[in-house]
Amino acid sequence: METFKAKINRTEQSTKLVLTVRKSNLELVLTDDKPSDVKLVFNQLLVALKSGEFNFKLEDDKEDLYFHVSKEYITQLNSELSSVYNELKDLDLLIKKK
Repeated sequence: METFKAKINRTEQSTKLVLTVRKSNLELVLTDDKPSDVKLVFNQLLVALKSGEFNFKLEDDKEDLYFHVSKEYITQLNSELSSVYNELKDLDLLIKKK
């Protein structure tokens, strides 16, 4: 299983949780309430999951509210990714490696 980085990007305009999956950065804006954006990121994670199981580790040195929210989010996300990966495997929907 691969472990990818999750980082918090704080700016004056917004705060984002950035999930790096292989060569892609997926951004969840923590300061907006846009469920459709979260759904889009999760769908991208599902596509990536077909190539192999992975999880995220939060790397951030500032323990503020965003850190604690992101840490809990990553914990839940990792659990969900593991569950979905096992379902994909059971249904033989993973991409076969040569």
